[in-house]
Amino acid sequence: MSSLKLTGIGNSVGVVLPKDLLARLRVKRGDRLYAIETPNGIELTPYDPAFAAQMDAAEEIMREDRDVLKKLAE
Repeated sequence: MSSLKLTGIGNSVGVVLPKDLLARLRVKRGDRLYAIETPNGIELTPYDPAFAAQMDAAEEIMREDRDVLKKLAE
């Protein structure tokens, strides 16, 4: 478990993430993290939950309408 320190950045407050945590998240400076509220607290993730939901919907459509999409691709 890591302890994170809040620090002032201009008129905002930021959190400095240690290198080992950045490596575990597979992110680097300039990448975007998403804070998701879960029953266990706040989760930081590099994966956009809205994009993931859109991809799930697209995959479902592709599965259901496979024949139609195949005809359109011809």
